[in-house]
Amino acid sequence: MKGKIIIIALSVVLLFSNIPYFTSNGYAENEINLLPWKKVNKVLPKYSKFIVMDIETGKEFWVQRRAGSRHADVQPITHHDTKIMKQIYDGKWSWRRRAIIVKSGNKKIAGSMHGMPHGGGALENNFPGHFCIHFFGSTTHRTNNMDLSHKLMILKAAGQLPSHLATPDPYEVVNAYFAGLKEQDQTIVSIISLQPVQWKDLLSKIEAVRITQMTVLPIEDLNAEIHMSIPINVDWFIKDIGLKRFHGNIELIRFSQTDPWKVDSLSFLENNNLSFKLDETSLRF
Repeated sequence: MKGKIIIIALSVVLLFSNIPYFTSNGYAENEINLLPWKKVNKVLPKYSKFIVMDIETGKEFWVQRRAGSRHADVQPITHHDTKIMKQIYDGKWSWRRRAIIVKSGNKKIAGSMHGMPHGGGALENNFPGHFCIHFFGSTTHRTNNMDLSHKLMILKAAGQLPSHLATPDPYEVVNAYFAGLKEQDQTIVSIISLQPVQWKDLLSKIEAVRITQMTVLPIEDLNAEIHMSIPINVDWFIKDIGLKRFHGNIELIRFSQTDPWKVDSLSFLENNNLSFKLDETSLRF
């Protein structure tokens, strides 16, 4: 049964591999600007006001940039804007990253936001602090590198996520897979997963997940491989259960040396004793 599911899933991926990628709101890739932070820093200067549109819901709200040198520290402008933002996060503030499009004049810029008020705030908006918006090349306060989850969300907003995840580096794919799980993002995990899974219910149970150890081999030694079994240790934090630890392997497959790596979600989720369902509608073609 497992072998049949894998074969069917492989056929589905092959069938749809050449379909152009659009965001959930119908934006084609070339309509969204993937501007580097250095340019965005000038386009959206301190105290500028602009619209934030959430990719998944299509909801929009106004913000004002108040500070930030490595990324934009912003605040919702009014109580109404704060209300819309909180609706986007299902009524609960969260550090979870989301793909957004920033609209300023005739410009649409790919970005990523989190939804947790922190630090100081100066506007009368019922928002206790500010939140951060990242653009391509933005970094956090703590590092000089892009936050992986923010990076993936920015690429998602720009319509460039599938091409980015076609990397020949299997370890980068694994890290992106876990970032998608952590951020509860169906798009990221669906692109990487070998099998179509009904992700919504499963992701809602994952409060946090992190790789604590992963065996990494030199990439140049893997060029000929089409299957990899990577030793990995994972800490899960599951709703109503708490901490679960996994010590085992994660399986990756690709159809040829030039095709993107896919994670065998069926075996991995089963080995982690995580309850899930396959998306049978995607197996029919």
